[in-house]
Formats: sequence, structure tokens, C-alpha cells
Amino acid sequence: MRLLTSCLLFLSFLAFAGSLARGQGAEPAGTTAPSSATESASKQEVNQLRQEVAEQRQTIEQLKALVQQLVDAKTQPASATAQAGESPQLLSATLVQGGTAAAAQATPTPKPAGPPITAGWSNEHFYIKSADGKFQIQPYGYIQTDYRAFKGDGAPADTFVIRRARFGFQGNYGKYYDFAILADAAATNGLTLRDGYINIKPVPAFQVQVGQYKVPWSQEEMSAVTNIDFIERSLASLLYPSAAAAFRSPGAEVHGDIVEGKVQYWVGAFNQRGLLAVNTQNWPDIIGRVRFNPWKNKKDSMFKGLSIGGSIGYGKSRGLSNELSFSAVTPDTAFQFFPTFRINGNVERYLGEFYWSRGPMSIAGEYNQLLQAREGIGSSTPGGIGFVTLPGVRAKAGYLQATFLLTGESKAWNSVPKVKNAFLGPEAAPSSGSGLGALELAFRYDRIQAKAPGANLPNNFTPEFVTTWNNWTDAYTFGFNWYLNYWVKYQVNLGVDRLKQVSINTGAVPQNYFVALQRLQFRF
Repeated sequence: MRLLTSCLLFLSFLAFAGSLARGQGAEPAGTTAPSSATESASKQEVNQLRQEVAEQRQTIEQLKALVQQLVDAKTQPASATAQAGESPQLLSATLVQGGTAAAAQATPTPKPAGPPITAGWSNEHFYIKSADGKFQIQPYGYIQTDYRAFKGDGAPADTFVIRRARFGFQGNYGKYYDFAILADAAATNGLTLRDGYINIKPVPAFQVQVGQYKVPWSQEEMSAVTNIDFIERSLASLLYPSAAAAFRSPGAEVHGDIVEGKVQYWVGAFNQRGLLAVNTQNWPDIIGRVRFNPWKNKKDSMFKGLSIGGSIGYGKSRGLSNELSFSAVTPDTAFQFFPTFRINGNVERYLGEFYWSRGPMSIAGEYNQLLQAREGIGSSTPGGIGFVTLPGVRAKAGYLQATFLLTGESKAWNSVPKVKNAFLGPEAAPSSGSGLGALELAFRYDRIQAKAPGANLPNNFTPEFVTTWNNWTDAYTFGFNWYLNYWVKYQVNLGVDRLKQVSINTGAVPQNYFVALQRLQFRF
């Protein structure tokens, strides 16, 4: 401000000096004038100079007043500016000279408009966001490249495979709307829509989600596939809703977090016939789920990371639509331990679960049970058993697992550990430099049993007998997870799948299958 004042005074001095020089150098050309004329001219010049000096003084005073106004505007209290919601603006001053006065006019400088959008990196995802922050979109995706090796009677050949290659967008519009779109380019039936939904959240305790997405059933299923502790999910996943469609179904649900997230609930209706499939009857599949974490906000409690929950489901199947019982191919595709049957009637599901993490360790478990009715099934062909009711297909499965991070990081459910020292970068908080990454050991035991009771159907013409099927298998899996950084993970699983009890009419014999899986995963 002192510099501005000095510049204005210096310009005024130059203007005054210029006027004085013009007055002294304004002599008429030609011969020498009489002395009286010279004296008269000198008086006129002096009067003119006096008038110009007075005008310059007036201009200087006006400039001083303008400078003082600018100083006063600059030193106004910050609170007044904050209340107005605007920052102080510098006015452009224009000095207009005319006649005997100089007028100063001030016009406000237009306020520059903010950028229409912003883009950047959130230390986890790229994002594009509107200037007001109300609209945000984040591209996200992942690719999983596997090598699989098997040993056992009838096991698949060793192979490389792209297990998943998915890309999509997630984001929000305002504070009340979330959305996501996810496509799978590595699906067996070509490019497939996995997720496409909108979530409306007026309050955390009451949210409505509509579209196609994961059916809210179990902790293992709802965990992102990039965050699961093993390359493939457990044998219990064979009994999850929509297991043949990546656990996703079209539907709608109400869900929310109560008591600061200590209680979570989901209640929804779904069409579990497949991705974007049409329902086969006028009845949706109903799912209810609840999860408790009573010590969530107790920072020093050893049970802070403990959650328990359960789910219940009810639906119906239609035999005339060729609907079948659950697929019994093991998740690692080593073998099929149980055949499929035509089902018709009620479908009932039950689940209990727990998860506990503390520091670098975690333990988790589940128990699932499924009942699929076989009412009025059979064949109307001559010599067939006709349309009769048979005992339903019953299956139960569960797992127990534990993990431990050798490098000391912490990991909660459905999350990636914050790598302390990334391997070959890039670093993300809290990583402070290059190192070995995060190293984790894992172990899981899982088991599944299925039974389809037979029946004797005596009649006078074509007596029939329906075979009983009762099979079970279990598996031991040892895992090693190497988090190179927050986005790249390498996994190795060594497992033994034991086909323990087999129905005699299958032609299979109890045996062990040895499975070695490797995966390199990149996500963004």
C-alpha cells in the first residue's frame, strides 16, 4: 500500500513539473516584444501556473482520499468479510481530468469463476468431481491372472487363466445418492454386467438400494473379491444365493447402520435366477440379514474388531422351468462331489457367522444350511415315476480360517492392509519408502455335506425306487499373501480337497485332490 501511495505522488509530481516546463518554454516566435508586453505575458503565465498548481493540489488530495479508502477497505475486520461470504476485491480506479477537477471512478473487478470440474487421486482411486463437490465419479476395476495345477483322478489340466477382468465406475450425486456400474470382460458368456445399482440414503439408518448387485447373505460373499484371504472362496460358498451368477441378482433392499454402525441390517427381495434374468414365478426370494459389532467404538477393547451375524432366506423354485439344485463343483473346479437334481417348491436358507480381527491377526467362521424341496417332480412318460413328491435336497457347510500379517500391519474385515514399506512402489500412506511390502500367512478348513434321500414308490404296474445320495467332502488350504503395495497382490494357495464319502452309484471313489493356485492381482 505504501508503494501504491508513493507511485501516485510521483506521478503527480511529474505532471506538475511538466506543466511548469511548458509554461516556461511558451515564448512567441518572431521579433523581440516591448517590455510592457513581456511583463504582461509574464503575469499571465504566473496566473496560469498558479491555477494549474491549484488543480494539481486538488487532484493530489483526491488521490490521497482514494488511497485512504483502499487502505480502509483492506483493513476491515475478517469477520465482516466472512459473513458476507466474499473475499475483499480491489477496485480499478480511473482518473478523469476535465476543466478544473479530476474525478475518480471505481468499478468492481468481476469475480473469477471456479473451474467446472476437478480431477485427482484420492490415494485409492482416481476421481472426477464437480467444482461444488456434489457430483463425483471414480473409475475402478481389477484383473486377476491365475495359474492352476491339479493332481487327482479326473482333475482338470494345469492351466493359465484370466479369472476376472472387471471395470466400472462408482460415485455419488449429492449427499443422498450413490451409484455403481461394473462389467466383467472375462465372463464365460462374454461381456457381462455384474453391478448396476443406485443407493438412496436419506439417513444412515434407512437406505434403499435398487438394481443388480450382491445378495446380502454372508461376510465371505459380501467381501470384495479383491479382499478375500484366499484365491477361491470356501466350500460354503456353494450354498450362497445366486452362487452361479457371481452371487448377484436383480432386486431391491432396505438397509442401514444403527447406533453408529454397531448394528447393521439388510432386508430385500431378489430374483435369484441369474444376471438380468426373468423370474419364473410370481414370488421373489426374500433375504434378511443382521450383523452386530457392539465394541466398534471402544478403542482399547480387545473385542473392537469382533462382529457376529446371521441371515435367513426364503424363496421358491419351479420344476417346469428346469430349475436344479445347487451346483456341487468345488470352487477351485477340482471335481464335482454331488449331482444336481430337479427341484420344485420352497427354498430355505440359514446362516450364522463371526469375524474377529486384532492387530495383525484375524479369525473367521461360518455355518450355512440349505433346503430345496422336490414337490411334484418326475416324468409323465410311460414307465416313469410320474409326478411325485420326494424328500428335499439338504446341504450344510461351514469353514474356520485364520490369518496373520508377518510384517505387523493391521487389517479389518473387507479391507487391504496399509502397507508400511511398499515393494517397488508406488507408496501410499502410511508407506514411508521401499521395502518388502506386507507378508501374510493364512489357513482354512472347510467342509460340505449334501443329501438327497431316496424313496420306494410301490404300485401295481410300475414300482419304482429312487436312490439315496449322501456325499461329503472337506479341504485344507494353506495360503501366502504378498501385498507388494496397496494395489498389487500376489497369492499362493496349496490345498488338499478330500472326497471322503461318495454314493456308490457315482462311480467315484474316496480320494484326495492336490491343488496349487497362484494369482497376481492388480486393482485400481
